[in-house]
Amino acid sequence: MSANTVREKKPQIPVRLFQFVQSVGKVTASTLLGTTLLGSSVVAGGLVGLAVSFRNLPDVRVLRSYMPTETSHIYDVNGELLYSLHDEANREVIPLSQISDNLKLAVLGIEDSHFYIHQGINPGAVLRAFLVNLESGETVEGASTLTMQLVKNLFLTPERTFSRKVAEAVLAIRIEQILDKNELLELYLNQVYWGHNLYGAETAAQSYFNKSARDLTLGEAAMMAGLIQAPEEFSPFTNYQLAKQRQAIVLNRLVELKWITPQEAQEAKQQPIRLGQITSFQTSKAPYVTEAVVKELTERFGRDALLKGGMRVQTTVDLKMQRMAERTVRDWHQRLYAQGLYYSFEEGQMALVAVDPRTHFVKAVVGGYDYNASQFNRATQARRQPGSSFKPFVYYTAFATGNYGPETPINDSPVKYPDGDGYYIPQNYGGSFSGTVSIRKALEVSLNIPAVKLGQEVGLNKVIEVCRILGIESPIDPVISLPLGSVDLTPLEMAAAYATFASNGWQSETTLVAQVTDSAGNIMLDNTPKPRLVLDPWATASLNDVLQGVINEGTATTAQIGRPASGKTGTTSSERDIWFVGYVPQLSVAVWAGNDNNAPLGYGATGGGFVAPVWKDFMQKALANEPVVNFKSPTEFDRP
Repeated sequence: MSANTVREKKPQIPVRLFQFVQSVGKVTASTLLGTTLLGSSVVAGGLVGLAVSFRNLPDVRVLRSYMPTETSHIYDVNGELLYSLHDEANREVIPLSQISDNLKLAVLGIEDSHFYIHQGINPGAVLRAFLVNLESGETVEGASTLTMQLVKNLFLTPERTFSRKVAEAVLAIRIEQILDKNELLELYLNQVYWGHNLYGAETAAQSYFNKSARDLTLGEAAMMAGLIQAPEEFSPFTNYQLAKQRQAIVLNRLVELKWITPQEAQEAKQQPIRLGQITSFQTSKAPYVTEAVVKELTERFGRDALLKGGMRVQTTVDLKMQRMAERTVRDWHQRLYAQGLYYSFEEGQMALVAVDPRTHFVKAVVGGYDYNASQFNRATQARRQPGSSFKPFVYYTAFATGNYGPETPINDSPVKYPDGDGYYIPQNYGGSFSGTVSIRKALEVSLNIPAVKLGQEVGLNKVIEVCRILGIESPIDPVISLPLGSVDLTPLEMAAAYATFASNGWQSETTLVAQVTDSAGNIMLDNTPKPRLVLDPWATASLNDVLQGVINEGTATTAQIGRPASGKTGTTSSERDIWFVGYVPQLSVAVWAGNDNNAPLGYGATGGGFVAPVWKDFMQKALANEPVVNFKSPTEFDRP
């Protein structure tokens, strides 16, 4: 928030306070005003002389462009708040015009009732405060002006020394020369500490009363103003009765100033107070999501900008779908552990990622069965071997050459390749051979030998090039066994790559972040999808057609969801990782299961037998309100 921004709005002095300022000249015949201004001038003159000794004081001109640190907020794609993060100060900055006049009056009344009259210091305030506090038997009014409090909060240490107080006064005079009263009041109300790590009027109002500062009633405003002197001690969350006592002191002070009537004060004291909850230390509603978003934004903008910059981050995630995904993973983890799949309940893990092929927006990301048990995000950070779920990258590469199609015959028979000092001899799952089969059949039943042969024929570097086009960034070496998934990839990479198949070759940048703005609404990052065609449409449509057979009559019949869907199972030869990655035109989802300690899974563990049902369960819930959409047919496109 800059001074220039404030000047554009030009908030007005609250009506009743303006009336009070006007009445000072009439009622006191300028006695109070004259005394105050004269005293201020005299003391100011003395302070100017003392200021020579304070040449190292901060330059208050920096306040013209001062931006208070502000809390950043992360939302789901529909605008529901997921998480707020901040440094020491949990604060949301708002202009003075959006702060209730009730709060302005209450704060000025109890903290500095002559704020609009003095020039930064108020010599008479010391004597007046002493007399008022003596008569009341408690601290009702302080000697420091609001401007001096602002100086102390912004520039000085809290030590109580004469030199510090003099420096405070000098800086207060300087500030009053460069900022007008409304700018100072706005700074103060956005800067002041209200307890429980709550800074500024808006954040405090949201936490204490679950409403904006612009909607505070007189009773609520008086209670908030009464907290400023000792916010933790006077907090209604800590001691409600003491907070009510402080409220009464503020209201009585406003009556004494004739800013409100006794009847208004009584009504305010009787107003029901409905407390909210402390917002400074709330946990994320979707921790695997927000952890990944924070990592992405920290790499782009830096940690300080994220913690202090008041960013408004709209993620791509649908919280409703995210919760479906979390429940699915949690329930199936328990079920698969009971079936003997995992080494132990704690070591056994599962990850699920859902990507919208139309936008490449990540809609859900679950990095484990329980974030509280383990914060490691296996969906975005764990690289595991995908097994046969890697094969579609090889088959697409073959189709894209134009030399192969779904019905092209390929020989499934023993073969060996020179590999170092020996030979690499691929084997099918179960050890048998099928002879000559179509490429369609080879992929449907996940034969290994045809995939290795195709990899050699089209070139492994070409396969790797396709993977890069699909957005896979993990290291990939052109080893002979690559077509069988001898590479480490993340579930997010797999879901995103398959999403490009689902969109028939169209791709935007895969992201968890739709847009980032600052607190004023200025766009800092805009990830509006910019789809471009990156794959051959005929080759992609052919692959989609073949992969439907995997679900309809191949290794993933347990994934049938009653609508056209394509997908591929994955099981590593060591049975340490099992996968199912599948999609419809509206959603691409990868599911992985394995042990964190890399121990083998239970005997007979396969992607089709154990995780394809997990995928089915999630997809049926996620697509419940989505229409059935067919994939495009290869006959709609020209063959390369």
